[in-house]
Amino acid sequence: MEKEVKQKIHCAIYTRKSIADGLDRDFTTLDAQRESCESYIASQKNEGWICLPDKYDDGGFTGANIERPALQKLLSDIRAGKINCVVVYKVDRLSRSLLDFAELLSLFEKHNVTFVSVTQHFNTQNSMGRLTLNILLSFAQFEREIISERTRDKMAASKKKGKWVGGKPPLGYDIDKANRRLVINHKEAAIVKEIFDLYLEKRSLLSVAIALNQKNYLTKSHATLKGTHFGGTKFKSTSIQTIVKNPFYIGNVNHAGVLYQGEHERIIPDEIFQKAQEILNNNRRERKVAGVVTNVGLLNNILRCKACDSTMYYIYTKKGVNKYHYYLCMNAQKHGYKCCPTRLISAQTIENKFMEFLRTASKDDQIKDSTWEALTLEEKIPVLKSLVKVTYYDAIHGILEITLHNNDRVYSFDLKLADLKHIPYHRQQARINKEPLIRQNLILAHQIDQVAHERKCTLKEIAGWIAMSPARICHIANMLLISPQIQEEILLSNDKALFNIPEYKLREVSIEVDWKKQQEIWNSLVKSHQN
Repeated sequence: MEKEVKQKIHCAIYTRKSIADGLDRDFTTLDAQRESCESYIASQKNEGWICLPDKYDDGGFTGANIERPALQKLLSDIRAGKINCVVVYKVDRLSRSLLDFAELLSLFEKHNVTFVSVTQHFNTQNSMGRLTLNILLSFAQFEREIISERTRDKMAASKKKGKWVGGKPPLGYDIDKANRRLVINHKEAAIVKEIFDLYLEKRSLLSVAIALNQKNYLTKSHATLKGTHFGGTKFKSTSIQTIVKNPFYIGNVNHAGVLYQGEHERIIPDEIFQKAQEILNNNRRERKVAGVVTNVGLLNNILRCKACDSTMYYIYTKKGVNKYHYYLCMNAQKHGYKCCPTRLISAQTIENKFMEFLRTASKDDQIKDSTWEALTLEEKIPVLKSLVKVTYYDAIHGILEITLHNNDRVYSFDLKLADLKHIPYHRQQARINKEPLIRQNLILAHQIDQVAHERKCTLKEIAGWIAMSPARICHIANMLLISPQIQEEILLSNDKALFNIPEYKLREVSIEVDWKKQQEIWNSLVKSHQN
């Protein structure tokens, strides 16, 4: 009788350990889990089970979620059809979340993959195994939640007693491991005192950061058990703010918005700390009034400063009723303008130049002039993100680099920094005032029309944005009813009569529907004002 040939079952072993401690040893918990699973697979050799050589080990990852590199690789191989069975030492090695586990089992079932726990003696090929699995998993999740609650309660109770509950110590303190408390690092404490003194003097977070960096001071340095170092970098305005706001420096511990007397020694007196908080609050109110406001820019999350390798983000400032739009290098904002050659560039200019260059680099139909202008800002942004991987502006060499998604090719274009600097308002206004008033208003009419078209808004809404009455904005917009030939004369002619023609006289032209008659009225106006 011919012997029945068993179908081969390719088994993948998954192991996990929540804590990274001890992973550098010759034999770890992960190795122990794998040995047990290998022995179980070997016992099923007659059933056609084969242990795959690939290792799926997650060391130092919690089971509370599925964001683990080895698990993601396992799932990817399952989708690729490389695995028929997943073997674990214990159920909670795969997941401690009932919801996540249900999703994983659904994925296994979809791809005909069996799940086996070797120490709990069941597999999902039968209904009893699936029932047992759900019961065990419910207890695993319950255990995890109980542990989390106990940990939170213990940390809360410790903080209320003023104890240090772990984590990275702030600048000015070191951990006394023997007594499990913080002690003052006198060298760092001197820097903390200097930070508060400088802030009371300069009243600016950025100015304090610049002063510290000029003295080559660095932030608090931390080392992990693996030897990885964090911190030890230059100060930023945000790191200064964190220090100035921290009540830990006056001997308090913050828990849930309530301050408790700490066991550690204070570094800063109450009166100095209080003065610093008052300055912070006043500066916050002043910024709200002065109005440096972030908003959505066309090149958000696309444009970067090459010199700093830092994001450039869109902001605008308000001076009276006027708004000025820029892209600001984040490194310049945090460390000071002296640290960045790019600093601040005109938003409108860089966006216009970017689109001009992008149309050279990409022939995509979505960015053609006619199609592009019909889109709103909210529609334009995802189009750009689908085409452009990243854009670097090199202020030192005057080059804009555009990298596309489809081929990762870098396209370089000449663009001098001087061409991107925003013209100060008083200089810009002086230039505008040199033009005839009717030319200024016609240009404004085209700008109003462009905004209404791009933002899909009404003239009344635009009037509110630029602090102009609806009636006035309608009068200006009506100048677009003038024939193209007359508009061209208004915009390009050097005839001095343009300076003498009052705006209200143009209403006689715009209300006439016949362009030939408009021309006659216009010619008469020009002739009568040529003095």
